Amino acid sequence: MTGAPEWDTSGERSGRRGPEQCARASHVEQLEHLVTSASSPAVPPLLADVVRSAGRLRAAAAGLDGERLRGPSALPGWTRAHVLAHVARAADAYVRLLDAAATGGGAGRADATALAEAVEKAAALPAGELRADLGGSLDRFAVRARTLSEAAWDVLVTALAGWRHPAWFTLRRCLRELETHHVDLDVGYATSDWPVSYVDWALDDTLGALTAYGFGLSTVAAVDLGRTWTVSPEGPLLTAPGHVLLGWLSGRTPARDLTPAPLPEPPRWPLPPVPGW
Repeated sequence: MTGAPEWDTSGERSGRRGPEQCARASHVEQLEHLVTSASSPAVPPLLADVVRSAGRLRAAAAGLDGERLRGPSALPGWTRAHVLAHVARAADAYVRLLDAAATGGGAGRADATALAEAVEKAAALPAGELRADLGGSLDRFAVRARTLSEAAWDVLVTALAGWRHPAWFTLRRCLRELETHHVDLDVGYATSDWPVSYVDWALDDTLGALTAYGFGLSTVAAVDLGRTWTVSPEGPLLTAPGHVLLGWLSGRTPARDLTPAPLPEPPRWPLPPVPGW
C-alpha cells in the first residue's frame, strides 16, 4: 500500500477494514445504547502505566538516527517518523480532552484532516526536533493528567468518532496508543513485550465490543492469563496467549499464528468501548 495513510474514525491508525456487515456508524449507535454502570479505575496507577509506556517509546525513539527514522514502519505508507509524529499529535489531542473535562466536557480534538496534516508536518522535522516534539507532547499529557481535579475524571468527553467516554478513559486510550504504535515502530518491540495488565484490559475492551457486534467467534481463551470470554453462540473456539490474540484482533499479528483456520476477519480496531456511557 502506498500513498497517504488511512485513518480510522477514532483518529488512530489501522491497517485493515472490517466486514461490510460491521458498518461502523450503525454499530456505534448500537453501542451507545448499551449503557451500564462502570466504576472509575484508580487514576494514579493507570497514569503510572502510561508514563512507563511513554518512557519505553521515547527510549526507542532516541536510538533512531536520521536514516532509520525515515525508514518504513510496520504500517503501510508510513515511516517511523510518521508513527512518532502520530503519537505526539494524539497526546496533544488527549490533553485537549482533559482540558474539555476540566471545563465541563464536550469535544477536544481537531478533525481528522487537520490531524493528518499535523502528522505529515511533524514527520518532516529533523530527528532531534521530532524527538523533542514527541517528548514535549507526552510530558504535557502527564502534567495535565496530574493536575486534573478528581471530579473531572468522570466528566464525559467526546472522541473524534462521536462516541463519548469519561475523562479517565483517555488514560486507557493513551496507553493503547503508546503500546500499539511502539510495535508499529518496528524496532524490535513485539506484542510479546506488551505488559500483561495492558493485554488483559485491551482484550476485555475489544472482546466486549465484539460481543456487542455479534462477531463470529464462540469462545476466546487467553491461556497465559487464565481467562475466557464468550463472544457469540456460534463460531470457532480460539485459544492462544493473550498477546497473540490481541495482536491479531488489532491487526498487528497475522491469522496464521492462530488455529483453527479460517477465522473471521476482525473489524477495524480499536472499537468504541462497551459500555457506551
